[in-house]
Amino acid sequence: MKYLTFSALIILLLIMSCVDKQNNNNTTDKSSYFDYSNNDDQVTGGIKMIPIETPKGAFNVYTKRMGNNPKMRVLLLHGGPGGTHEEFGNFDGYLPNEEIEYIYYDQLDSYYSDKPNDSTLWTTEHFVEEVEQVRKALNLNKDNFYLLGQSWGGILALEYALKYQDNLKALIVSNMVASVPEYNKYAQEVLGPQLPNDVLKEIKEIEANKDYANPRYEELLMKHFYTEHILRKPLEEWPKSVHLLFEHLNPEIYVYMQGPSEFGITDEATLSDWDVSDRLKEIKIPTLMLGAKYDTMDPKYMEWMASQVQNGRSITTNGSHLSQFDDPGTFFPAVIRFIKDVDHGKFN
Repeated sequence: MKYLTFSALIILLLIMSCVDKQNNNNTTDKSSYFDYSNNDDQVTGGIKMIPIETPKGAFNVYTKRMGNNPKMRVLLLHGGPGGTHEEFGNFDGYLPNEEIEYIYYDQLDSYYSDKPNDSTLWTTEHFVEEVEQVRKALNLNKDNFYLLGQSWGGILALEYALKYQDNLKALIVSNMVASVPEYNKYAQEVLGPQLPNDVLKEIKEIEANKDYANPRYEELLMKHFYTEHILRKPLEEWPKSVHLLFEHLNPEIYVYMQGPSEFGITDEATLSDWDVSDRLKEIKIPTLMLGAKYDTMDPKYMEWMASQVQNGRSITTNGSHLSQFDDPGTFFPAVIRFIKDVDHGKFN
């Protein structure tokens, strides 16, 4: 009986020892990626409203930090103009597992930020300086700052890099060519003719009459264009974050800078003649040009862009303008590999 009791005691001690070792290992191996302690944004869950100084006064813009990695920090520039960070809604499903920190950000006059509604601030020059103020407020620097811009955000990312690339570690331009005239040419000469003749004719008639508020215009685009070139899924399968993006879009800044047409940027829009093609050679930092086979932007032109920067890489997904949603299997591995290659000094 004593022998059995002694044996049971030994077994119990061994079990307790193993549990202690396991707990110690868990403590030792615990990642700091989701540790927001000792940070001033812990109580807000990573959200910071950052004050931006402008010629028209100070305003606040919305940012939300996801994760914690001082070596790899990605600031996300949404499209539009006037879109929201919601277009990146599924980044949560891919980047945390790689322990890449990323920061949502709504530009001034976008849904979650202040809306002074002053068109004198709706310039690329203003938004470049806004990004620079956000960078400083978030303590991003050339050792960890990756800038990812999609669509209009790609225009902004290129403009920022051309002025402030010394503050960047790397650049990602997603779904945006370096020339609006080239974008317009592709839309009108390649994408338009792919539509059924009767549909294209009706769309052109509406645009010729500048009847963009006509519900039929949006109906035709949604059915025949958006599901082919914006997000290649039936509308009922579009994720909630994309529906929120469209619901929260600021139409005033969008029309002012981009115009009301979805077949290129109209002449009266302020971005109508934007073109930095001949300046791409000035960009020396590692750069990923991320195009898509069915995009509204010419994927071949985006491949060419990668050859013009000093240190470029090109990836073409099988998706469309929001290929993070319709081809995440190509989009995210390309982004993750690029960031980690740059971080490990293996990019070439």
